[in-house]
Amino acid sequence: MSPLRTNQDLDPKRLREVFGIFPSGVVAVAALVDGAPVGLAASSFTSVSLDPPLVSFSVANTSKTWPDLRRAERLGVTILADHHSAVARQLAGAVAQRFDGLSLSATPEGAVALDDGLATLDTTIHQEVLAGDHTIVLLRLHGVRQAGLAEPSPLVFHRSRFGRLQPS
Repeated sequence: MSPLRTNQDLDPKRLREVFGIFPSGVVAVAALVDGAPVGLAASSFTSVSLDPPLVSFSVANTSKTWPDLRRAERLGVTILADHHSAVARQLAGAVAQRFDGLSLSATPEGAVALDDGLATLDTTIHQEVLAGDHTIVLLRLHGVRQAGLAEPSPLVFHRSRFGRLQPS
């Protein structure tokens, strides 16, 4: 067996390039805070546990949105569809325009979801774990709703671009 040789170049630009090789789905995380929708797009979403039902996403410690969003009683997570690339960019853009023109629904507890997502999750914060320059947010599920789409295709973030899965 030959020895594994790695490039020791761990600067942020190089790491972003390497991390981008692995595609990820994109979600919107949103809630009503002080009566108004607050939210962000996350491409670090993953399922964690069935019992208890947990999912997670990561948020940069420099986020200006997370300190407000984390005050919400409930958080809505919307799994974005392949037609949502402009929505994902909008949710990552200027705070004042993040929800302009979007059709939203909210639970009585304040979890906000995009009406045309592939699925929506009603969650609460289970735990936050400081992890370098990000915080891993574990969310506990309280309810789920799946869209009735015949051929749902998620929005995918890969190599710093949004795309879609191609059927095999």
